[in-house]
Amino acid sequence: MNIAEFLNVNAEKHPYKPAIGFKVRDEWKELNWPKFSDMVFRTANALREAGIKENDRVAIYSDNSAEWITMDLAVLSVGAVTVPVYSTNNMEQAAYILDDAEARIVLVGNQEQYDACYQHLQQSPFLELIILAKKKDWIKKDRSVYFEDFIKKTSPKFVICPKKEDDLATLIYTSGTTGVPKGVMLTHGNFKKSFDAHFDFFRFKNFENEHSLAFLPLSHVFERSWTLLSLSGGAKVTFLENTKLIAHTLTEVKPTMMCAVPRFYQKIYSGVNEMVKEGSDIKKKIFNWALNVGSEVAELKRIEKAVPVGLKLKNFVANRLVFQKIKDKMGGKLWFMPCGGASLSPDVTRFFDAMGVHITVGYGLTETTATLTAFPFTRYIHGSAGIALGDTQIKIEENSEILAKGSGIMKGYYKKPRETAEVFTKDGWFKTGDAGEFDEQGNLTITDRIKDLMKTSNGKYVAPQPIENLLSNNSLIEQVMVVAEGKPFVTALIVPNFEFLKQQLEKLNIPFSSWKEIVDMQQIKDLYNQKIEELQTGLSGFEKVKKFALMPAEFEISAGEITPTLKIKRNILLKKYEELIERMYRN
Repeated sequence: MNIAEFLNVNAEKHPYKPAIGFKVRDEWKELNWPKFSDMVFRTANALREAGIKENDRVAIYSDNSAEWITMDLAVLSVGAVTVPVYSTNNMEQAAYILDDAEARIVLVGNQEQYDACYQHLQQSPFLELIILAKKKDWIKKDRSVYFEDFIKKTSPKFVICPKKEDDLATLIYTSGTTGVPKGVMLTHGNFKKSFDAHFDFFRFKNFENEHSLAFLPLSHVFERSWTLLSLSGGAKVTFLENTKLIAHTLTEVKPTMMCAVPRFYQKIYSGVNEMVKEGSDIKKKIFNWALNVGSEVAELKRIEKAVPVGLKLKNFVANRLVFQKIKDKMGGKLWFMPCGGASLSPDVTRFFDAMGVHITVGYGLTETTATLTAFPFTRYIHGSAGIALGDTQIKIEENSEILAKGSGIMKGYYKKPRETAEVFTKDGWFKTGDAGEFDEQGNLTITDRIKDLMKTSNGKYVAPQPIENLLSNNSLIEQVMVVAEGKPFVTALIVPNFEFLKQQLEKLNIPFSSWKEIVDMQQIKDLYNQKIEELQTGLSGFEKVKKFALMPAEFEISAGEITPTLKIKRNILLKKYEELIERMYRN
């Protein structure tokens, strides 16, 4: 049951349909299923010729690209194990993963990644060859080769290595909000049964006509699982190499499906609200009318009730006047948008529903092959993480921790039996580390990370994520870290949305100097203080951020302050900004 088997199936079933899309210089290209399969199998033959055998490890340290997915499927076809490395990892982080996994070959994308691997190649007892995805003139000759040259003389004829359910397919190293990254062992069975569960849950019609844009990093389980699922179902997947070009790419590519993290939707939500706020009174009235109409239609659809003809007509007008303009900026065809990685406020999901773009909120971890629960198409509950998929079983422990069982649960952590034992109960339930609760219909709500729950010196428990979510839904705020553990009240480190703040400076007649000087200005602090007070009106007194510090720069992946999936590394930030935090409690 090798998961790469879909290559043969789809090449025969869809000989003229496109399998993948990618950009060459400034032009979008595509490969149909037979040509894509040929490229994968030529790569698989090249790997065999390079000495890669069943169960050997091959790493991919690169941004999303056609070469990324080709290498992944080639490694799986050989029966070897793919080891993704986040493209943003520094040399030390990448070297740790390459050595821990004992990777023999690595595919890299840019010069920084190549240089890191080349330096590691000189001292690693395992690494033998670096393959560079694109032709660049800075490659060195020693045990380095271009992807194009690597596969040039190989045959497209290949017999996929048969695999059992329990056979290892990939090692995905956790992004590590705490401690050293651990290699999560996911099997061919984990992926295959996860795909089956999704198709059974959503019952897509004509899935082979869908078009997904791979926007999140393929090194993360969410995008990787979704991309492999999309390809297995015969859909086309287009690969975005530079995520900064997402807005432009959406209008060029016009996907029907796309995974994203909450921050993507929050930015659209806050941007539209800000635009409306700045508009004329008549524009505000039209927008609010359209939003009310769209919300009424969305709610009737959610509870599976018919939409009256008169309301349908109003919604048609609302769409033409307001919603279509927003949807066109997202390409105009998006209808299925899985969202995971963190919680998303119900205000945002209701807003998108009103526009006719349903966000499928889900919950899962690397250790669970992504999705454990998700919104169905109807009867979902805003603010929840949906209901269980497939054979997934979930229960809530006495301390509110979510425990899970099912065919998506990992085999364990690679070479870490003690750490593996620690995350499983004696009777085999996986301990997610997240706190949650069920409603009567089986909808799961994530309340916070168990380890993130904070107890103030007054004995009150504070869940930081809902507060951080609430604040970052606003245009002025890009990132937030709440501080409360052992403290008399809640404070926060706040990273402004610098792009938006720059526009506000012009309105306030404040000349730009440096962000360090700007965030220290009393006028700017007052602006944020007023906005934060407005946003927190629904919170209990003990949950409210009483003081905050504005940061002069974003929290960075390269500085180890956030993970590649944009989760805050609290322990790192608490230590790094200890003096700044203490100052908030002294003043």
